Amino acid sequence: MSDAFVTSSERLRAAEALITQGRHKDAHALCVTVLAESPENGQALYLLGLIANEHAAYAKAADLLARALKAGDDPSRHAQLARALSHLHRPNEARDAALRALASNPNDPHTLDTIGVVLSRVGLHVAALEPFARAVALAPDNASYQFNYAASLQFSGRFDDAETAYRRAYALDANAFRALAAIPHLRRQSRTDNLAAELENAFARTQDATHRLHLGHALAKTFEDLEDYAAALRWLGAAKAGVKQKAEAAAARDQALFASAARTVGAPAAPRGGEAIFVVGLPRTGTTLTERILTAHPEVKAAGELGDFALLIKRAAKTPSPFVLDAATFDAAVSLDLAPIGAAYLESVAQRIGAGRFVDKMPLNALYAALIHRALPDARIICLKRNPMDACLSMYRQLLAGAGASSYDYTFDLETTAAYYAGFEKLTAHWRAHLPDDRYTEVRYEHLVADLEAHARRLIDFVGVAWDPRCIAFHENAAPVATASSVQVRSPLYTSAIGRWRRYGAALAPLRQALEAHGVAVED
Repeated sequence: MSDAFVTSSERLRAAEALITQGRHKDAHALCVTVLAESPENGQALYLLGLIANEHAAYAKAADLLARALKAGDDPSRHAQLARALSHLHRPNEARDAALRALASNPNDPHTLDTIGVVLSRVGLHVAALEPFARAVALAPDNASYQFNYAASLQFSGRFDDAETAYRRAYALDANAFRALAAIPHLRRQSRTDNLAAELENAFARTQDATHRLHLGHALAKTFEDLEDYAAALRWLGAAKAGVKQKAEAAAARDQALFASAARTVGAPAAPRGGEAIFVVGLPRTGTTLTERILTAHPEVKAAGELGDFALLIKRAAKTPSPFVLDAATFDAAVSLDLAPIGAAYLESVAQRIGAGRFVDKMPLNALYAALIHRALPDARIICLKRNPMDACLSMYRQLLAGAGASSYDYTFDLETTAAYYAGFEKLTAHWRAHLPDDRYTEVRYEHLVADLEAHARRLIDFVGVAWDPRCIAFHENAAPVATASSVQVRSPLYTSAIGRWRRYGAALAPLRQALEAHGVAVED
């Protein structure tokens, strides 16, 4: 072994240690020194790729990690490549890289956790359980691994196991506030069995806006279970106080989005896409329930909440903003040839879940309804509707994908939520007027719950398959659910969510006033 090789090895071991300490700049310098002597050193390229991933430079990371794999096959390199690809919105490639990493039988908990995270990001929540379980077995004192495992257990319907793992994460790290905040959402809280005191203590201990957002929502859920609705609403206000300015900034953006989306109506491409079923609507309006009804049918698969169609539109539009969903992209999409986009979308989904009918339950696809019909004229689009007060309250009281999901930041303020609801109603009225009723239909959540079988039969007929009684036993559907409804849709149908807004009494007067100011009628 040459002195130069020993020196390179020592530098790389030192760089790896520096990365674990968060000293990325120093580690980067050591790796660059090694590459100056050996330009295709696989370990140096891998460590630089890892650093790039940590700094969200995902395109650079993907390039470095692909080069590292040419220098030598290694599960950690596949896992980090999968991580970069998942953030670059290349889900099929990310899945394949993660599965290659897992097939190499890694015994490093960080690599296993990374594999699990990627598989979760691409919707393979059951497959993610194995690497997560192995990661926590190898590193039982790592709170982050425990949290990721708990979330995957929750999405897979194993709620008792999820609670155990969340509690373990919080016991390991008193600042793992999201783990503590997740527990009340797993089951109904009671006066003798709740975490209110612990949650309030944690809320007081942190000034971090994101942590307070999660903790405050957990407290609101707790007090709503205890039927103290005034306290629930106060905690929602406290939870969102640190992020409320995001809602205020969203108002003009969202109205521009609705206006530009409405202009995308146009002539459809050649008929295709009959296997695609899009379930859309505002969050918390019954989209997950509808998906579970449809995918309980043996001929219909659940594809999850896919961002594929929106990403294909963005890439074809070539608009410069970093946002997938923006008014400029809709404006550019007016003149796009949608046929290749429809073909690419179907191919992407088929690579992920195979051939046959499927449900894409991305709520935001509601804004793309006209573009979907132009790209896939035979696709069915089902849009959920709900009482405006219940819909707005449900969105406000639910933490939708966290503080970083800008598409949902209108929910950080009740009045802004009302404005969004009104804009959405105007847009969907436009869809009703311009899209054929055998391709676009609407379902009211209240009607679906009041007469499940009648409306389930209508949905099944609309998508073009024969009736199957399993569709009304949706709660027995074993497919994973990675949405806010992961607990509710595994229970038999209930009606307690209808008219929930009335329990809050006069405290919701500002919401009603805001809706009526935007022309939305509110029934007493």
